[in-house]
Amino acid sequence: MANSHIVAATLKGRDMPEPEKQLCAYCDEGEALDAFGIIIAELPASKLVLFKEQSHKGRVIVASKHHVSEIVDLSDEEREAFLNDVNHVAKALHAAFHPDKINYGAYGDDGPHLHFHLCPKYRDGFEWKTVFAMNPDRVHLDESQYQELAKAIIQHL
Repeated sequence: MANSHIVAATLKGRDMPEPEKQLCAYCDEGEALDAFGIIIAELPASKLVLFKEQSHKGRVIVASKHHVSEIVDLSDEEREAFLNDVNHVAKALHAAFHPDKINYGAYGDDGPHLHFHLCPKYRDGFEWKTVFAMNPDRVHLDESQYQELAKAIIQHL
């Protein structure tokens, strides 16, 4: 996306073996990330990724700039900055799309890089009152629609 602020992962003092970096979608920012997301912004402590599967309008991922598996692996300052980014994105999603609720998911069993899924939920909509599926593979958009969603989010950041 032309207006994206894409920046390589900053490890800030952490040693990460090159093979591990190449296997991490969030660090590598290559084909693995392209399969499910589009980086739309850089925040102080994270990258904001628009999830390509949009059964929940506005679903995004906030991925830490640090290649750590657990939130407890961040320093107090890093954790505060990361959670501030999550909060900032949640406010932007509320302003852009007016969901009834945002569900938050922090998984990573297969991908050990700290990230939160922010999944806007709409009353009487898909998966209301249930846990959201990781990838329901129902709604995919064209490039212009992804750009419209990204623009709506970014204008509220």
